Amino acid sequence: MKPITSALVRHTIIKRPVDSYKGTFGRVMLIGGNENFGGAIIMAAMAATYSGAGLVTVATAASNFTSLHAHLPEAMVLDYTQTTAVLALLPTMGVIVIGPGLGTEPLAAQLLQHVLQTVTPQQRLVIDGSAITLLAAAQTVLPVAQIVVTPHQMEWQRLSGLKIADQTPVANQAAQQRLHAIAVVKAHHTTVYTDTDAWENLGGTPAMATGGMGDTLAGMIGGFAGQFTDFTAAILSAVYLHSAIADDFAKDQYVVLPHQISHAIPKYMHDFAQ
Repeated sequence: MKPITSALVRHTIIKRPVDSYKGTFGRVMLIGGNENFGGAIIMAAMAATYSGAGLVTVATAASNFTSLHAHLPEAMVLDYTQTTAVLALLPTMGVIVIGPGLGTEPLAAQLLQHVLQTVTPQQRLVIDGSAITLLAAAQTVLPVAQIVVTPHQMEWQRLSGLKIADQTPVANQAAQQRLHAIAVVKAHHTTVYTDTDAWENLGGTPAMATGGMGDTLAGMIGGFAGQFTDFTAAILSAVYLHSAIADDFAKDQYVVLPHQISHAIPKYMHDFAQ
């Protein structure tokens, strides 16, 4: 298993070209945040925006609009119950993130199926949180696209069929091969499985053990995927930087909050791009 290194991140996060505009850095749609879990999609959207995504659109419950705009005025919003409008926008996106705070109600399942039926090989799809649970329950075959799933160990158990005790690197790699998607298995040392390699993130701290960390990582992956050509390198860099920022905060904090990581992303990206 290969370690995810700072050298890989430095190679991925490059200086922005002088002749660029917001469209250069990716159009990202995030879908999630029902009436009970609006915070999840807000944290994911914050992470995508602070990661440098050029244009961020959030399809969420209308009850989240005010809070989302208060925290993130840069984002555009869309009522996710207006499925016709959501479907019309999907083809215009370079990256789709679905799942943070989505829930498992019929509407959530419908939205996931719409995305899976619409996504193209040119688009990048991040499947997180509730969408993983729905995917596992439906036993849906994933379409041909650039897809990453970001389960914690219990979600990975549902999706892969592997009990947590049996989630060895060899077993996880075999499950990833069956899934036909990159798998980011979140744990004390998060591991990433692609068709050709297995990677381990050596960073991370117990100070990260709080709600919203996974949502923030999903948003970071979405933001990086919209900007950087190499999809695998974008994912690995997001995983590395997510924990590296937290490790630095944890030097003098007992708990690190997800929004602190998001707010710090631009400075860390600047430093790695030098």
